[in-house]
Amino acid sequence: MSYIPLEQLKNAWIFKHKSLPISENDLTKIKPMAKDRANVLWDTFISRQVDHPDFFKKGDWPFDKSNWKEQGKWESIWDSNDEELPELINTHIAWDNNTVVYYCSNRENVIETTWAVFKRCWKNFLFMDDGSILIGKKRQQVVQFTSNGYFKIGDKPK
Repeated sequence: MSYIPLEQLKNAWIFKHKSLPISENDLTKIKPMAKDRANVLWDTFISRQVDHPDFFKKGDWPFDKSNWKEQGKWESIWDSNDEELPELINTHIAWDNNTVVYYCSNRENVIETTWAVFKRCWKNFLFMDDGSILIGKKRQQVVQFTSNGYFKIGDKPK
């Protein structure tokens, strides 16, 4: 099985939070990966060396500062009534709405959705902000969200 039901996700409450409602249609498009599939995606696109963003080291592309272009603050926008992602992210990522994206919190916690759903529900995802990396299928642009309220934009090496 490639996915687990959303209800079985350890942090499923983030998608059911009353202050940040998500439509039933969007909920069906938020697909936590089964552990084995998440491991393969993490190993392939994030790191073969470590299982969590806190431990990136030399040899992991996210550790290399040259892969990151700019940073910005997400927390103040998250706390506001503004629904839009920070402008720097929207400018950096010009993906089609149907682009498949992966929100990678750690080796065993990867959530697949579409760019459109992520943009609408980003505040829910950001409850998991512990270095999580957003990547797009067959895309080079990336974003990393950190628990100190900042994000970094950059590009994965080819």
